[in-house]
Amino acid sequence: MAIIDWPVSERPREKLLQQGPQSLSDAELLAIFLRTGTAGQTALDLARGLLSAFGSLRGVLEASLTEFCSHPGMGETRYALLRAALELSQRHMLEGLQRGDCLTSSTLTRNYLRGRLRHHSREVFLCLFLDNQNRVIAAEELFHGTIDNAVVHPRVVVDRALYHNAAALIFAHNHPSGVAEPSQADIGITRRLKSALSLIDIRTLDHFVVGDTEVISLAERGML
Repeated sequence: MAIIDWPVSERPREKLLQQGPQSLSDAELLAIFLRTGTAGQTALDLARGLLSAFGSLRGVLEASLTEFCSHPGMGETRYALLRAALELSQRHMLEGLQRGDCLTSSTLTRNYLRGRLRHHSREVFLCLFLDNQNRVIAAEELFHGTIDNAVVHPRVVVDRALYHNAAALIFAHNHPSGVAEPSQADIGITRRLKSALSLIDIRTLDHFVVGDTEVISLAERGML
């Protein structure tokens, strides 16, 4: 039976409009995104198949183009739409950080960094450049490393901070292992960067380490 033949209260799109997106399951949200099914399968059937094949919603969202398109009913167009939706979500969160005090929006900051960095298979070092009211001016991925290391050059960080006329910085990087616990190397490079930036009166506010399920703040740990 096609979704259009279902009771209105059971159709994903109508359910979202009447009860809000939080009322939908992962499969129902994906079905709205997919819009249409294939011969013999509704969009909800396809969505359930995707979740089963990739193990979770996160698995679907982080699938490569080849992996996604290898699933029946999927293709480059749907993959492009999926990536666009993810990027819109990231930009929406970044705009929130650009409008308000980053330090008082710790949940939003953590969610943004988790979404931006968690899926990388190699270490990525990112800087949030802030104005004197702790609003984000820009977010840049400055260094990309191996599976367990990113070479961070303080001179590059200083140059970019001056370019953006930043008053303060927040650093972040991911641990591809999924374990967010800061290493001695993480603490050491943070202190080197803080020292270099202090010479030009730019504050270092925090360094977040992004793991699979956790985002750890060095400032909260007293490691700055």
